Amino acid sequence: MTLKDCYAQLEGDYEDVLFRLKLEERVQKFAIRFIADRSFADLQKALQENNAEEAFRAAHTLKGTAQNLGFTALYEEAYDMTETLRVRKIEEAKTLRPQMEECYKRTVQALKLLESEQKNPQ
Repeated sequence: MTLKDCYAQLEGDYEDVLFRLKLEERVQKFAIRFIADRSFADLQKALQENNAEEAFRAAHTLKGTAQNLGFTALYEEAYDMTETLRVRKIEEAKTLRPQMEECYKRTVQALKLLESEQKNPQ
Protein backbone atom coordinates (compact mmCIF):
# COMPACT_ATOMS: atom_id res chain seq x y z
CA MET A 1 0.00 0.00 0.00
CA THR A 2 1.32 3.40 -0.91
CA LEU A 3 0.73 6.48 1.20
CA LYS A 4 -1.63 7.78 -1.48
CA ASP A 5 -3.57 4.48 -1.39
CA CYS A 6 -3.79 4.76 2.40
CA TYR A 7 -5.27 8.24 2.13
CA ALA A 8 -7.81 7.01 -0.41
CA GLN A 9 -8.81 4.19 1.93
CA LEU A 10 -9.31 6.50 4.91
CA GLU A 11 -11.10 9.11 2.78
CA GLY A 12 -8.36 11.67 3.22
CA ASP A 13 -7.02 14.55 1.19
CA TYR A 14 -3.54 13.37 0.25
CA GLU A 15 -2.84 16.18 -2.21
CA ASP A 16 -3.68 18.92 0.29
CA VAL A 17 -1.55 17.53 3.11
CA LEU A 18 1.32 16.86 0.70
CA PHE A 19 1.09 20.47 -0.52
CA ARG A 20 1.30 21.75 3.06
CA LEU A 21 3.96 19.36 4.40
CA LYS A 22 5.96 19.34 1.13
CA LEU A 23 7.51 15.86 1.45
CA GLU A 24 5.81 12.47 1.25
CA GLU A 25 8.18 11.17 3.93
CA ARG A 26 7.02 13.92 6.28
CA VAL A 27 3.34 13.18 5.58
CA GLN A 28 3.89 9.49 6.24
CA LYS A 29 5.83 10.15 9.44
CA PHE A 30 3.11 12.32 10.95
CA ALA A 31 0.27 10.16 9.66
CA ILE A 32 1.73 7.07 11.33
CA ARG A 33 2.30 9.01 14.54
CA PHE A 34 -1.46 9.57 14.65
CA ILE A 35 -1.87 5.92 15.70
CA ALA A 36 -0.50 6.84 19.14
CA ASP A 37 -2.59 10.01 19.49
CA ARG A 38 -4.69 9.93 22.70
CA SER A 39 -7.41 12.40 21.69
CA PHE A 40 -9.99 9.79 20.73
CA ALA A 41 -9.38 7.74 23.90
CA ASP A 42 -9.66 10.93 25.95
CA LEU A 43 -12.93 11.75 24.20
CA GLN A 44 -14.33 8.29 24.90
CA LYS A 45 -13.39 8.54 28.57
CA ALA A 46 -14.85 12.02 28.97
CA LEU A 47 -18.12 10.99 27.31
CA GLN A 48 -18.34 7.96 29.59
CA GLU A 49 -17.80 10.21 32.61
CA ASN A 50 -20.29 12.82 31.33
CA ASN A 51 -17.53 15.41 31.37
CA ALA A 52 -18.58 17.80 28.61
CA GLU A 53 -15.64 20.17 29.12
CA GLU A 54 -13.00 17.46 28.70
CA ALA A 55 -14.96 15.82 25.89
CA PHE A 56 -15.04 19.13 24.04
CA ARG A 57 -11.30 19.62 24.51
CA ALA A 58 -10.52 16.11 23.22
CA ALA A 59 -12.91 16.40 20.26
CA HIS A 60 -11.45 19.79 19.35
CA THR A 61 -7.91 18.42 19.49
CA LEU A 62 -8.89 15.42 17.38
CA LYS A 63 -10.60 17.70 14.86
CA GLY A 64 -7.49 19.85 14.48
CA THR A 65 -5.16 16.91 14.16
CA ALA A 66 -7.39 15.22 11.58
CA GLN A 67 -7.64 18.44 9.60
CA ASN A 68 -3.88 19.05 9.67
CA LEU A 69 -3.20 15.49 8.51
CA GLY A 70 -5.81 15.61 5.76
CA PHE A 71 -8.00 12.89 7.30
CA THR A 72 -11.12 14.44 5.81
CA ALA A 73 -13.72 11.86 6.88
CA LEU A 74 -12.46 11.83 10.46
CA TYR A 75 -12.24 15.60 10.50
CA GLU A 76 -15.89 15.87 9.49
CA GLU A 77 -16.96 13.48 12.26
CA ALA A 78 -14.81 15.33 14.81
CA TYR A 79 -16.19 18.66 13.61
CA ASP A 80 -19.78 17.54 14.30
CA MET A 81 -18.76 16.20 17.70
CA THR A 82 -16.88 19.40 18.57
CA GLU A 83 -19.77 21.65 17.65
CA THR A 84 -22.21 19.53 19.66
CA LEU A 85 -19.92 19.63 22.67
CA ARG A 86 -19.19 23.34 22.25
CA VAL A 87 -22.71 23.92 23.60
CA ARG A 88 -22.22 21.05 26.09
CA LYS A 89 -24.88 18.72 24.64
CA ILE A 90 -23.28 15.61 26.10
CA GLU A 91 -26.21 13.27 25.45
CA GLU A 92 -26.42 14.35 21.81
CA ALA A 93 -22.66 13.89 21.52
CA LYS A 94 -23.03 10.33 22.76
CA THR A 95 -25.37 9.60 19.86
CA LEU A 96 -22.63 10.74 17.46
CA ARG A 97 -20.02 8.49 19.04
CA PRO A 98 -20.70 5.21 17.17
CA GLN A 99 -20.34 6.74 13.72
CA MET A 100 -17.26 8.68 14.78
CA GLU A 101 -15.75 5.58 16.37
CA GLU A 102 -16.24 3.61 13.15
CA CYS A 103 -14.51 6.33 11.15
CA TYR A 104 -11.68 6.53 13.69
CA LYS A 105 -11.18 2.76 13.56
CA ARG A 106 -11.07 2.78 9.74
CA THR A 107 -8.47 5.55 9.87
CA VAL A 108 -6.24 3.77 12.38
CA GLN A 109 -6.64 0.44 10.58
CA ALA A 110 -5.46 1.98 7.29
CA LEU A 111 -2.53 3.65 9.03
CA LYS A 112 -1.51 0.44 10.78
CA LEU A 113 -1.56 -1.39 7.46
CA LEU A 114 0.62 1.33 5.96
CA GLU A 115 3.00 1.13 8.92
CA SER A 116 3.17 -2.66 8.70
CA GLU A 117 3.91 -2.62 4.99
CA GLN A 118 6.52 0.09 5.53
CA LYS A 119 8.30 -2.10 8.09
CA ASN A 120 7.93 -5.31 6.04
CA PRO A 121 8.05 -4.41 2.34
CA GLN A 122 7.41 -7.27 -0.04
